[in-house]
Amino acid sequence: MKSNKDLYAQVDEEGRLVLSPELVFRYGIKPGGCVRVHEDTNGLHVCHPSRLAKLYIEPTNQCNLDCRHCIRNVWNEPMGKMSDAVFARIIEGLRNLSPLPAIFFGGFGEPLFHPEIVRMVAQAKAIGAPVELITNATLLTTGLSRELIRAGLDTLWVSLDGATPESYADIRLGAALPRVLENLTHFRDAVRDESDLVDGCCCGFAPKTHLGIAFVAMKRNIADLPEVIHIGQGFGAERFLVTNVLPYTREMIDEVLYDWALNKKCDRHLSLPRMCVDEITYAPIYQTIRNVYGTWAGINSKSGRNRCPFIASGAGAVSWDGSLSPCLPLLHNHTSFLGYLQYDQRFSRRWAIGNVMERSLLDLWNTLEHVAFRQRVQAFEFSPCTTCGCCDMSEKNEEDCFGNSFPTCGGCL
Repeated sequence: MKSNKDLYAQVDEEGRLVLSPELVFRYGIKPGGCVRVHEDTNGLHVCHPSRLAKLYIEPTNQCNLDCRHCIRNVWNEPMGKMSDAVFARIIEGLRNLSPLPAIFFGGFGEPLFHPEIVRMVAQAKAIGAPVELITNATLLTTGLSRELIRAGLDTLWVSLDGATPESYADIRLGAALPRVLENLTHFRDAVRDESDLVDGCCCGFAPKTHLGIAFVAMKRNIADLPEVIHIGQGFGAERFLVTNVLPYTREMIDEVLYDWALNKKCDRHLSLPRMCVDEITYAPIYQTIRNVYGTWAGINSKSGRNRCPFIASGAGAVSWDGSLSPCLPLLHNHTSFLGYLQYDQRFSRRWAIGNVMERSLLDLWNTLEHVAFRQRVQAFEFSPCTTCGCCDMSEKNEEDCFGNSFPTCGGCL
């Protein structure tokens, strides 16, 4: 994991920032290249340069569960598992990248459903890349836990969307929370057994594989979030990720938690100091931040502009058949519903830049069309379909009323 220490750049006699060789290499900055600088109320932010920094790999789009909120409920996509040939081409392409991107095994299926997932993790780790994987943990046996740890997996993410057997089973149809927690117990024990003993460490060992908990927030489970975090901490989880539910079905429209916050425009700005959120401060803080943009102890609590976390982090995604897309939402055809007040269905057509069996990862990443798309998304000058949705153009991601052509991102959360 990267540290949060302050980094410094020198200013030369002509007022230009000069970065250290370490930073230049880490972020893949090339001589003569362009780095985007974003200005907000806190000052200037040097944005991630346009390099492939994180690659999502979808080992399979098949899954052993039928989750209520899954995109797989609204598609008619062919099912499959990544072949040895496709994965070999990915590894070959990654070897030509410097610095290496982080590799994340996950897409719209269960990675542990792939029979060769341990070998895939080991091969990705062997080239020197940081490797993560997300799972529903229903297939995470004791033996598989040990194999993944020995393969070099850096972080295992476990999707945990409920804190009680009833709330969990209400979302993760076909799964039982006690079984998942039992598997996590075995994983925790395996981490301890496989880790290196460290003198002076408070827990006696340095884990080789870290644990993260992913939580999809919706009205029916948001009250479980504190207990989910408590459960995760009990298993040694160090990272927690909360994401919004996306309304792929009409049922999910009533589950969203971002109604008034979605694309809220406001010119008022408030700066808040670091303070405890408790029974005294919670109500007044909540009533305040509903109506203003603000910073919390120097960190933005809202942004006045939309952004794509995939493009902003330099990500790409490869589907099980070897097709490269800019993000997970463009990996497969699917339908969704735009906003909390909108009952308009939107069809999103997948966009595959190309296939790794035909062109290298580097070539696909640097195609003029892909570079232009990333620049367009960084500016995010798309029509606000999520809060408007009042014309025929909002029903597809083909074009929008601002003149953008396929793929348009104004209907993406």
